[in-house]
Amino acid sequence: MAVCFGMSMYAASGEKVLGDQAYSKGQYQQAIQIYTGMLKHGANAYVYYNLGNCYYRTKDIAKAVLCYERAHLLSPGDGDIKANLALAKSKTEDKTVAASTMFFVQWWNDITDMKSSDQWSHCAIGYFIVMLAGFALYIFSNAIRAKKLGFGIALICLAICVLSNIFAYRQKTKLVDQIGAVVMTPVVTVRSTPSDGGTALFVVHKGHVVSIKDNSMRDWKEIQLEDGNMGWMKTSDMEII
Repeated sequence: MAVCFGMSMYAASGEKVLGDQAYSKGQYQQAIQIYTGMLKHGANAYVYYNLGNCYYRTKDIAKAVLCYERAHLLSPGDGDIKANLALAKSKTEDKTVAASTMFFVQWWNDITDMKSSDQWSHCAIGYFIVMLAGFALYIFSNAIRAKKLGFGIALICLAICVLSNIFAYRQKTKLVDQIGAVVMTPVVTVRSTPSDGGTALFVVHKGHVVSIKDNSMRDWKEIQLEDGNMGWMKTSDMEII
């Protein structure tokens, strides 16, 4: 669980150096304060990743999961973030089995998570430029073979450009909607209605990740587990990813 930084606004930051030094010396609480302060400059996947490592080292698994989830949301294709998130989740008490999904749905989701929204947008722009070059070759070339080549390249790039925009939109929606949350209370009773008098349905434990299905109320949220079970829990018992 080494400290990791990508190319970012923090590349030459004195805060980065201090945070890395504190982490390498095992001064995790000091590193947490430094990395948390760095987030005032803006959300950054690698700062959240480093925070997750600090919380994991201090055995605060719920906060580690929360930070890794936020890092994954910002940089879904990062293998280190995925690995550490899976490791942290394995340390939580709840072990629910995710509901099965059709293979093509999982395949579609996996492709979407290969890049962030910004990366997919850059990909779309790049293929759009190549598409224009292909159409230019088709229009202005006198050779039949060159026209066919240009037209084929343009069609392929158009398809990839459209898909990249779709993937970028899906990733952007994840960032904006914030439909995930992490349970921060040791044991939470999920109820059938948004009130303390509602029927107790099941319990979830600290560190468990839930999906928010109804975000219309301030004090209660309707949540869903990976296995499909749904119910209501207090907003104070969770922290939005």
